Amino acid sequence: MALIVQKFGGTSVATPECIKSLASRVGRFKKQGHQIVVVVSAMSGETNRLIKLANEITHNPDPRELDVIISTGEQVTIGMTALALQELGLKAKSYTGSQIKILTDASNGKARILDIDGQTIKKDLEDGYVVIVAGFQGCDEDGNITTLGRGGSDTTGVALAAALEADECQIYTDVDGVYTTDPRIVPKARRLDKITFEEMLELSSQGSKVLQTRSVELAGKYKVKLRVLSSFAEEGDGTLITFEENSKDDNMEQPLISGVAFNRDEAKIMVLGVPDTPGIAYQILGPIADANIDVDIIIQNQGAKTTDFTFTVHKNEMGKALEILNTQVQSNINAREIIGDDNIAKVSAVGVGMRSHVGIAKQMFLSLSEAGINIQMISTSEIKIAVVIEEKHMELAVLTLHKAFKLEET
Repeated sequence: MALIVQKFGGTSVATPECIKSLASRVGRFKKQGHQIVVVVSAMSGETNRLIKLANEITHNPDPRELDVIISTGEQVTIGMTALALQELGLKAKSYTGSQIKILTDASNGKARILDIDGQTIKKDLEDGYVVIVAGFQGCDEDGNITTLGRGGSDTTGVALAAALEADECQIYTDVDGVYTTDPRIVPKARRLDKITFEEMLELSSQGSKVLQTRSVELAGKYKVKLRVLSSFAEEGDGTLITFEENSKDDNMEQPLISGVAFNRDEAKIMVLGVPDTPGIAYQILGPIADANIDVDIIIQNQGAKTTDFTFTVHKNEMGKALEILNTQVQSNINAREIIGDDNIAKVSAVGVGMRSHVGIAKQMFLSLSEAGINIQMISTSEIKIAVVIEEKHMELAVLTLHKAFKLEET
């Protein structure tokens, strides 16, 4: 008997029929003797609908009240999932994040989990219940409802698996695993049988939508066994996300690159002609950080007496970042010009093979050059090379790199 946490995304609970199918799947695991905790998202499109409703009241909704509104989507699906399981003759109980004390910080819309009290869930499991928990939400120390950000149900699932010391956390989505890239762009993309946590973390942070980045971070930190599966396929092992030391197989010719990720949701901000003096980076990025705006790639180009400072943020936060720079920063740094550009995309090649092989960057840059794609910014890590390019060239870049690194080959 194993303790398994199963997380189901919005497409998996999109309709009552989908929820009944989910319940049947959970029921089969339960009848095999496993203890099951189910984490569900809101129905597909429901969170967007709730945000739209809030925006019909005000274009700048209070973050606390917005969390109260959008958290209701998951409350509907936990109740419906419990009813569907009860219809199958199974004992089932549903809980919101606050009911089982998923304690978070007070950052509405981007809250981070601080602690989970698993005692209620453990008692219910011992009593034979399937426990259904609302993903994406928790509460702060004052009892205020908080949400974890887009994809936060993945984080809820992994955090519960860690707190309960579950044997496995299964993430059910509308795809049957992790692919070398998005099959909608590259039809020859392959499903990976397994991938390391490091690679999955890089792919997620660089734009892969299969798993939320924070959920992969948590899984790696707490050594949670993680598997991505399809909600719509009865069979298949999906993709196992594991640790590098346990991921070797008999194939000596391991691929150097495991996948190509892309992200259309970033914008570039250029702060031009600022003094080349100590502390200039802090003067620019300090107020941006204080506004809780995440910065991704950063490049500084030194001149004789001045420097150009360029960085990327989420596209939705470019306007806010520009306002901060123009109203709070410009007068202090005397920049020649501040420019925003949201017509960019980021494309990344990821693979642990980079650690032991040279020439990956050369191959990547040569392939993009031959395709007529100009690189605007470059960022690297031990196992990743990311480039910022014009958005109109994104799909061509993904196709080009997928072919260049022979990812469609078995």
